[in-house]
Amino acid sequence: MHRLSTKMASTDSAMVDPEQRALRRNTLREDALNLPNLLTMGRVVVIPIVLWLMAQNTREGNFWATILYSLAAITDFVDGYLARRMGLTSVLGKFLDPLADKLIVLAALVMMVELGHAPAWAVIIITARELSITALRTIAISEGVVMEASRGGKDKTAVQMVALVALMLHDTYVLDWGFYSGAVDLNSVGLALLYLSVFFAITSAGEYISLFVAAVEAKEKRERS
Repeated sequence: MHRLSTKMASTDSAMVDPEQRALRRNTLREDALNLPNLLTMGRVVVIPIVLWLMAQNTREGNFWATILYSLAAITDFVDGYLARRMGLTSVLGKFLDPLADKLIVLAALVMMVELGHAPAWAVIIITARELSITALRTIAISEGVVMEASRGGKDKTAVQMVALVALMLHDTYVLDWGFYSGAVDLNSVGLALLYLSVFFAITSAGEYISLFVAAVEAKEKRERS
């Protein structure tokens, strides 16, 4: 009787599994086509265009590269808001959103090194930090540990975003803000902000490591008790 029930269970499982697999494929397809994830994928699509405009190394090319990058940065906030507002938070979105952010930032930084607008050492530190923290988050997830974004990480992202805009514009512009009027070398401003973002990148990496160690120790303590 036991063998018969086991055989029937395995038969039922074989009959249901294809339907479940199809349902998972349909769900993934729907996730890929929802508005927040389309906006996220749009950030990836514009990367080659931004790089091509930057490669022209002209004032006009830099301007339009900055416009596209700024629009992509805005969608980073919009897609997250829409996903929460419309109840469209998905596993695919959680994977694509940070990936799209890192791809467009790192691609732009590498191009700036090629153009001589940013030092290679700073870009190497930022890239190493992003890869290391991404790997640490992956390990944390596999261990069932949730790592929230640190304050330093948020500061790094904000400063880095403004630094990239200034570095993309690159040239000297005359600014008239009423209380101040004069020429501003945006590349120098961008470099100063980039160095500040390097500082935040290093310190926030230390914060993430501390959070990871504390979370793992807390998990092990719960398992022992």
